[in-house]
Amino acid sequence: MDATTEELGTVAVLSDVHGVLPVLEGVLDEPDVRAADAVVVMGDHAAGPQPVAVLDRLRALGDRAVLVRGNADRELVAHARDGSGPVPDPITLWAAAQLRPADVELLTGLPHPVHLRVHGFGRVAACHGTPRDDAEVVLVDSSLERWADVLGGLDDDVTTVLCGHTHMPFVRLVDRRLVVNPGSVGMPYGRAGGSWALLRDGQVELRHTAVDVDAAVASLVAGSSYPDVQEWADEYLRSAASDADALRVFGPRDGRSPRG
Repeated sequence: MDATTEELGTVAVLSDVHGVLPVLEGVLDEPDVRAADAVVVMGDHAAGPQPVAVLDRLRALGDRAVLVRGNADRELVAHARDGSGPVPDPITLWAAAQLRPADVELLTGLPHPVHLRVHGFGRVAACHGTPRDDAEVVLVDSSLERWADVLGGLDDDVTTVLCGHTHMPFVRLVDRRLVVNPGSVGMPYGRAGGSWALLRDGQVELRHTAVDVDAAVASLVAGSSYPDVQEWADEYLRSAASDADALRVFGPRDGRSPRG
C-alpha cells in the first residue's frame, strides 16, 4: 500500500498487540496517542486471548488507524479459512476459531508494507518483520550487511523504516536510514507494560505505558474464554522472558553465526 499523498504530522506507532485489550486500552488512552494524526499498528493484532475485542477496538479508531499485516495475522486467516499453515503456538488455532467473517475479511485485506509521508521524516515504510517479508528477523545489533540485504529493495527516498515482530523497542541508524521498532503492546520482552513510539517534528520518542499488571492479568482472564488464559497472561503480560532471553532465541534467525 502506498499512502504517500498526504503528509501526516504526529504519528503514534504500535505493534504486536496480540489480542491483549487491557494494555492496548492503556496505550490508546495516552494523551499523545489520542492527539496523534494517525495510529500506525504494525501487525500481529489478534493472535492472542482477546482477538475479537482487539479488532473491534482498532476499528473504533476509524480513519486514524493504519493497520499493517503481520505474519500472525496471515496465519490466523489461513487457519480460519481452511485450517492450513503452521501452528506456532496453541493460541493461534483458538484465536482463529473466534474470528467472525468480517474479522477474516479485515485481516485478509491488510497491506504489507505501508508507505506514508510524515512531517520531519519524509517517506516512511511501515512493515512487520522487514519491508520484504513479514516474518523476517532483524535486531538492534544485526550487522550492517544484514540490514543492507533486507532493506535493499526500498526506494532511495524512503528515509525511515518502522518495523515490529521481535517485541523489543529500539532506534538505530542504518547507513543514513532511521529504523524504529516500537516494541510490543501485548507480549513485551524485558519489561511489562505497553511499548510504543511517537514520531513528532522529526524526533522519535520511544514510549512506555505502565500498567497495573495484576489488574491487567485479571481483566484479560475475565475477558477471554481461552482455556489456558491464566498461564498465557502470567507469561506474557508479566514479561517472564527478558530481552536477553529473546535476543538469544532470535539472534540465529538474523543470519549471524552461532557466536553472534
